[in-house]
Amino acid sequence: MKSEGYLLGIDVGSSSVKATLVDVGSGKTIASSQSPQDEMPMFSQQPGWAEQDPEMWWEHVVKSVRSCLEKAATPASHILTIGISYQMHGLVVVGKDHRPLRPAIIWCDSRAVETGERAFKSLGENFCLNHYLNSPGNFTAAKLCWVKEREPALYNQIHKIMLPGDYIALKLTGEIVTTDTGLSEGIFWDFKENGIALDLLTNFEINENLLPKVVPVFSKQGSLTDLAANLLGLKKDTTVAYRAGDQPNNAFSLNVLNPGETAATAGTSGVIYSVTDQNAFDIHSRVNTFIHVNNELHKKRNGVLLCVNGTGILNSWLKKNMKGMGTSYTYEEINELARQSPAGSAGISFLPFGNGAERILGNKSVQASVHGLDFNHHTQSHIFRAAQEGIVFSMKYGFEILQEMGLKTDVIKAGYANMFLSPVFREAFVNTMGADLKLYDTHGAKGAALGAGIGAGVYNSFTEAFVGLHLIESRQPDPLLSESYQNAYARWKLVLNNHL
Repeated sequence: MKSEGYLLGIDVGSSSVKATLVDVGSGKTIASSQSPQDEMPMFSQQPGWAEQDPEMWWEHVVKSVRSCLEKAATPASHILTIGISYQMHGLVVVGKDHRPLRPAIIWCDSRAVETGERAFKSLGENFCLNHYLNSPGNFTAAKLCWVKEREPALYNQIHKIMLPGDYIALKLTGEIVTTDTGLSEGIFWDFKENGIALDLLTNFEINENLLPKVVPVFSKQGSLTDLAANLLGLKKDTTVAYRAGDQPNNAFSLNVLNPGETAATAGTSGVIYSVTDQNAFDIHSRVNTFIHVNNELHKKRNGVLLCVNGTGILNSWLKKNMKGMGTSYTYEEINELARQSPAGSAGISFLPFGNGAERILGNKSVQASVHGLDFNHHTQSHIFRAAQEGIVFSMKYGFEILQEMGLKTDVIKAGYANMFLSPVFREAFVNTMGADLKLYDTHGAKGAALGAGIGAGVYNSFTEAFVGLHLIESRQPDPLLSESYQNAYARWKLVLNNHL
């Protein structure tokens, strides 16, 4: 292991881009920066659509990296390598000049649900589940087919398709490549054949040549171009040595690598991600299986992911639209107000499904709604708490699907960030899930930096890479609180079932 120098991690989310510098020897974060400070816009031309400009991501990559370097006041020559984490399932299409032909169709866009369902029935449900471990659903492959059918003139101009992280790597290196992990998240991967999902491409009438070349997750995947180096303030030929979707990367950042280990995150979306050594699938495709970052030919590692779209975005909506003394609340004020109400929110049930079709609900768009509201009793405090509890309850609903699949866990790991900063959310999470919660001082950009350290050979093992992973808090379920939350969850679940 090299003992000196820094690793740069870039995390391209749908809300913001974060850059982090990690010291190689200690594994500690030296500096971090986020751009923008608020949130990047999503464009929704029709209900259920969600798009972002890939050039906007790049703009904020440049700003966050430059700001991070300025905070650290370290010379460019000390940056050894770069890793990328990115929002999953998005579709970026570029022409021969490597410029985007249209806005990216991002992860929470649900326009391709019917397209994926058509392929699911045409190929056969058993075939899809045994080969792809998922329904084609609303993932990247189905989104590409939607473009082919609805925008044929544009489709004919496509040189390559990419995931969001592949596009940022292209801007950094000039190289168009992807990973098997990335292809699996787009449903471009056949687990049974251990290769490209050719039958699905044939069904969609998509040319395999549109897919990028595949490189290992941990590997030297390209080097900074002159232009990228100048824009970022880094030295030319600095390598990019890791990329992964945000949820596999979040699990990696928490050292969740082996069967039975489980990670959670609660940013714009809420996710529980459990590692298995089996080609496991849910027969209803309500949760989804992808290749994990440390998968090997003779040592299978897959990640089973449940996703709730309406998580941090619900908290953000409340922040923007609920007013206190004429101004918007801060997240800290929302969390404090939520603490003033009892567990169970005095009977209010909040369905948080206002961010597109939800996979855990069979790709239905249930929408967000509040139930049990009493004008003579309830206040904003109850609403804020019910919202956070509703997010937890929706994650519990998905967690039960994982348990039905035989994925058992007694401990869930998460980074001390986003919704996990809220005491109410942490309390509701641990007592509703019925598992211990361990919170660590890590996040997506730091995980990407450590991944690059492995990919570039700076670290010789995962053990070396995680020497600086620090446990901040460990919580266990409380029997009395657990009973209150389980009762509230049962009431919430009845409300949900009436909407399905």
